[in-house]
Amino acid sequence: MTRVWTCFVAALAIGCGSSSESAEQPAPAPQAATTAIPEPAPPQALGGIQALPEARFERREALLGRALFHDPRLSGDGSVACVTCHQLEHGGAEPRRTSIGIGGQVGPINSPPVLNAALNFVQFWDGRAPDLETQCAGPITNPLEMGSSWDRVLSVLQNDPTYAAEFAAVFGGERPISQENVQSAIAEYERMLITPGRFDRFVRGDAGALTEDERRGYALFVSVGCTACHTGANLGGTMYQRMGLVRDYFQDVGRPLTDADMGCYNVTHDEADRHRFKVPTLRNVALTAPYLHDGSQATLPEVVRVMGRYQLGRELSDEQVRLIVAFLGSLSGEVPRDAFPPSPTATPSAPPPPTSETPPAERPSSEAPAQ
Repeated sequence: MTRVWTCFVAALAIGCGSSSESAEQPAPAPQAATTAIPEPAPPQALGGIQALPEARFERREALLGRALFHDPRLSGDGSVACVTCHQLEHGGAEPRRTSIGIGGQVGPINSPPVLNAALNFVQFWDGRAPDLETQCAGPITNPLEMGSSWDRVLSVLQNDPTYAAEFAAVFGGERPISQENVQSAIAEYERMLITPGRFDRFVRGDAGALTEDERRGYALFVSVGCTACHTGANLGGTMYQRMGLVRDYFQDVGRPLTDADMGCYNVTHDEADRHRFKVPTLRNVALTAPYLHDGSQATLPEVVRVMGRYQLGRELSDEQVRLIVAFLGSLSGEVPRDAFPPSPTATPSAPPPPTSETPPAERPSSEAPAQ
């Protein structure tokens, strides 16, 4: 994995993660909340935040990828599709603490959103996939997720006349249905999933696109230091950062640690990478509860407080939390119409959540965490 290390001393990161080849700087001491609330932010980009770029993708290949993304036949028992854990109406994530795969198996980690994932510098929480093509191959053969094999997947597709015709039209050649082309099509579909919204209109100059509370929350988000990590067009996805930068999160979680808690360490086996994760996007974050890699925080106010405490060393006031949450709500965008299958019957039903919460310590782990 390419090592991209940038050390920041402050970060509001919902599951966030940075790494650096230089020594990590000392964390700032915790600070009490201040009551000062900044003036509403002007209609422009602040703190390195940018408007979303236009989605760039090849349409016919993306529509083929859409069919694959929603097809449960790619799983080992025909019950799970990519969309099962990356639900478009849920911000491209899932409404469960951790993913559920074939046979009702409970995975070790919360599924990150697929919306705007094309803008991430690496994929998965631990960054083990350098691009979308590599990422989409992982869940298909992971025994806790889709539990299939490439031989099975290719056989299913080759025996479907519609797929055979579409792969031939898109890729040509003597053997258009291949693992490489399946990965390419799914990745191209994911490049379609850019979700501009009100916030993008605001930073481009439309002052009326956000409410006053959202504008104040935006200014506060910048002033307290959140943009040290949550920056760029995706408000994240550009670096790694330690979960618990200022205060030891994993000492306080009150449960045994799992492989999924190790973050990038699972990839590099470098002790400096223990508990480091890719900083997640905050786009559509109001839709993607529960939060953090372990799905332990149920609501946005809860996770804003947690990240203020563990990443910024700040005990945020109720008013600060309220305004930041208001701003985060403005980051919800519009999913492209073509992202959805043409018929509702083409979308498999997601498996229901467990009837009772499985304690994290009792969940199965895997050598390579699922997301």
